[in-house]
Amino acid sequence: MKKRILIVDDSFYMRTMLKNMLTDAGYEVVGEAPNGQTALELAKETKPDLVTLDVILPDNTGLDVLKGIKKDQPDMKVVIVSAVGQEVIVNEAIENGALAYIVKPFSEEKVLETVGNALKE
Repeated sequence: MKKRILIVDDSFYMRTMLKNMLTDAGYEVVGEAPNGQTALELAKETKPDLVTLDVILPDNTGLDVLKGIKKDQPDMKVVIVSAVGQEVIVNEAIENGALAYIVKPFSEEKVLETVGNALKE
């Protein structure tokens, strides 16, 4: 059975790029969210195996969305994908349950390796 992934990013371009990468690698993208509210709703509805989550969202921070996801579904795997690479934010994401943190711009290999490793945990 294909692993199911929810993509959360305010950039349509970034969501499309991630979707194409993940779909080509054999994953099923069960939804795309452009903001935090939609992300939380889709996470509950679709129950993905993993969420890729941006930190900068128009209505919320990715860290708040991460906390919301972990509160409702503590076992859901989350990988942060963001241009924000400050150590303090990376550490806060990991402390709040993110399994990994990918800094944009990234390579396809880095995304697939990180997602693959996260899904094994």
